[in-house]
Amino acid sequence: MNKSIFKYIKIRWSLLAITLTFIVLQSCVPTKEIREENKSLPKNFDNVTVGDTLNSAHIKWKEFFNDTHLVALIDTALVNNQELNIMLQQVDIAQNEIKARKGEYLPFVGIQAGAEVEKVGRYTSQGANDANTEIRPGKEFPDPLPNYTVGAYASWELDVWNKLHNSKKAAAMEYLSTVEGKNFMVTNLIAEIADSYFELEALDNKLAILKQNLELQNNGLKIIRLQKEAAKATELGVQRLEAEVFKNNSELYNVQQEIVETENKINFLIGRSPQHIDRDSDDFIEKNVGSLNVGIPSQLLVNRPDIRRAEFELQAAKLDTKVARANFYPSFTLRAGVGLEAFSLKFITETPASLLYGIAGDMVAPLINRNAIKAEYYNANDRQLQAIFDYEKTILNAHIEVLNGMSKIDNLNKSYQQKEHQVTALTQSIELTNQLFSAARADYMEVLLTQRDALESKLQLVETKKDQLNARINLYKSLGGGWN
Repeated sequence: MNKSIFKYIKIRWSLLAITLTFIVLQSCVPTKEIREENKSLPKNFDNVTVGDTLNSAHIKWKEFFNDTHLVALIDTALVNNQELNIMLQQVDIAQNEIKARKGEYLPFVGIQAGAEVEKVGRYTSQGANDANTEIRPGKEFPDPLPNYTVGAYASWELDVWNKLHNSKKAAAMEYLSTVEGKNFMVTNLIAEIADSYFELEALDNKLAILKQNLELQNNGLKIIRLQKEAAKATELGVQRLEAEVFKNNSELYNVQQEIVETENKINFLIGRSPQHIDRDSDDFIEKNVGSLNVGIPSQLLVNRPDIRRAEFELQAAKLDTKVARANFYPSFTLRAGVGLEAFSLKFITETPASLLYGIAGDMVAPLINRNAIKAEYYNANDRQLQAIFDYEKTILNAHIEVLNGMSKIDNLNKSYQQKEHQVTALTQSIELTNQLFSAARADYMEVLLTQRDALESKLQLVETKKDQLNARINLYKSLGGGWN
């Protein structure tokens, strides 16, 4: 039997061994079934015309807010807000991770240069051999022996099981997830600034109402003091009215403090030092709340950044599970190198004498004690299941937020109408009570209670108007508007 037949038999046995190894490994790979995500939603929202797909989420935020001061504040925040800028860096980091994962399935090529000096004992096998060897007639090996090397090397892991490609795709999904996370942060930032801005305008109106009420109470206090001098009123009436004046003065300072804190909150959100916030609060009560078109529930899957973020995270988790499963299979690596090597620099360019090269291929597969790989695979499955639950939870939460927002706007509109009637009635009763009190036909308690009720109703009307505006903003955000 000649040598070629031996080589043929050796190759056949090697291929058979690889095949058997693969079959054994394949049979030992664990599997775990993961259910598909449920993203079903009703066809329509309650009390919405069937098939009405007109959606206010498609309105640009600059068109949604028609207040020039508010638009300027949001514009500044989108540039200077620190949390948003931190998030933008996170997006950049995720994008760089894609490049890193992509580079893993491409060949790694490097260059290498080295120099060394070696001294071996003469009475060793290598030393004795060097001593009896002439590199040229009459010239022995140098002692000590230097060595100079220059060359290039490459290594390449063959992505047979798509492990590296799936890893790169998972990084891409994570990147898209961070982009949607940024969009969701933009939506929340815009809504928070708008909420704070309308709260600031509401506080301005509360302050104005308190000042008007104090003016009325001070006039009433003057009258009751005159009546007391004329023996038409008692000291008790004077003390009760004075106490009410002190109470409203105290509330005045509380509102002023809330204005300062709200202004500073807005300044913090837009990333600037504390300063006055420009606004026009005079027409706050007359602001038109308007109606919003909610479209159909399935549009939430496209319009809401938090749902899309959860979806991309789920896709990344699925790919990570495939990567973890591929770790059970053999990995194949090719290595190669070429260069020049000599003990003297003057010989290093003499080819082919100084030429060195090599090529090798490796197959490495886990065989015994694969507990760590199994644990990572099971963890990847668990993370995938977590991502499914998170995705379904985000969809459910979005649907509920829209329904709550629609109901809140409807009920606040009805409440506001009732409070308007209440304010009108109590304002007229103040004028009537003051006239009766001036004519000594009503006592101080009637004046006091009427003014107190009127003040509370006006403050509640302002608060309800603010709630209406905030509810409209929150519904716009719940529909997925604001980030575009």
